[in-house]
Amino acid sequence: MLAPGASAAPRPFRQPPLIRSANGVLSTTLRVAFTRGVLPGVGNVNLRLYNGHVNGPTLRVRPGDLLDLEHINNLPPNPDQDSHGDHNIPHKFNSFNLHTHGLHVSPVGNADNVFREFAPYDPANGLTTRSYRSRIEIPSDHQGGTFWYHPHVHGSAAVQLSSGLLGALIVEGAIDRVPEIAAASDIVMCVGELKISNGKVPELRAEEDLSAVKSTFVMNGNYQPVMRLRVGEVQRWRLVNASAFTALPIEVEGHTLHQIAMDGVAFTRTVERDRVTLSMGNRADVMIRAQRPGNYRIMAGDTLLATMTVQSGAGVRMDLPTDLPGPAPFIDPREVTRRRSLTFHSDTDAFPGQPFSHAFRITGDGATPATRDPADPADPTYGRFDPTYVNHTLRLGETEEWTLHNDSTGHANHPFHLHTNHFLVTAVDGRPLDTPVWQDTVGINKAGSVTMRVRFKDFAGRALVHCHQLQHEDRGMMQLIEYVG
Repeated sequence: MLAPGASAAPRPFRQPPLIRSANGVLSTTLRVAFTRGVLPGVGNVNLRLYNGHVNGPTLRVRPGDLLDLEHINNLPPNPDQDSHGDHNIPHKFNSFNLHTHGLHVSPVGNADNVFREFAPYDPANGLTTRSYRSRIEIPSDHQGGTFWYHPHVHGSAAVQLSSGLLGALIVEGAIDRVPEIAAASDIVMCVGELKISNGKVPELRAEEDLSAVKSTFVMNGNYQPVMRLRVGEVQRWRLVNASAFTALPIEVEGHTLHQIAMDGVAFTRTVERDRVTLSMGNRADVMIRAQRPGNYRIMAGDTLLATMTVQSGAGVRMDLPTDLPGPAPFIDPREVTRRRSLTFHSDTDAFPGQPFSHAFRITGDGATPATRDPADPADPTYGRFDPTYVNHTLRLGETEEWTLHNDSTGHANHPFHLHTNHFLVTAVDGRPLDTPVWQDTVGINKAGSVTMRVRFKDFAGRALVHCHQLQHEDRGMMQLIEYVG
């Protein structure tokens, strides 16, 4: 919660508010409104927030549960905005919806349907409600893991995530019952990237570029907090990169991270790492054992996220896990029925003299046709998002292999995100992985590639693939997919 006034007190590490399901249902209300106050360590702000908190509540469910969420839009009406007739220019900053990032759930109706719009109350334009509802059924065989939620209205996603509209979503599962994991404190570490200028998040107009605004990184809504552990204590950290712009190479001074899951999917064995790199949208579950007393920085590159203080005095003896209940990390290549190749491409000055002259697009298989000449890939409208054009029809029960390329100039990493289904990453930059990894978001290096295999399972309906640098998505680096039976 934002403070009513400034405070010089230390900034302790805090968990977000926790809401658990009961009797098979998690029922709660998420109110979105501008909230004015002081963010300790940052200053006076006025941000769009869930329930007045920078970082929304953690939602914790079990397989088979129902997420029953009421959404209240207390934002003001959307201002009139000149989009120059282009829906890939950011707009509708006061409309939102809900995406449960990584969940394997239905993408239609009032479930994980990112084509819904929770518009603000605006009687002058015929909008006479503030309340909307999501009812998301978690499959009874859903894997246990760490997921998250955020708004996903095309045109406003980057602005809203940069304001702190995000939260962790946990599905309990077999990994939680591993004795060494069950004995450890279960800690959410959700990293948000605020874009604050003059106390607010700028709304992208004219030639403004939100990525040029200084980033303020917060953990669970707290700026550079201090957490305290005892010598020998083992904790389970649920690391979430909930930023819209920046990949995070996370490391802890003097400590090893023992990774147990990626993007909500458990490993079969613990993997020791000096650092865990998370593209925008990625999650990693890690175990950490506090070493000798002292203060240790939790860093993402040159950015201080938090400080871990290991206290002097009597310590504890706790064990780290080794064997884990993860799935077999493999899709047999003989299962593949089709291959596709997609290229993430950006152009500078693609629309000379117009606002937002960069063109962010996905070319290759399934690309949206150009508006002038469908056969002309030089047309900067070729490959940009068109909400009326289905780029890929994906058949349930089939398995495909996709190769993702990044040939952009000036953009080092495009994180690819597929809605509804996880995929198995089998090669990076043309080199096969010794151990393929299940993910729902993967960074594509500049001039690099990623190869992945995916089974389309269970749920029919329209969904999306896109770049999870959300300003790129808002400006057209997205495709429409349709799962069909």
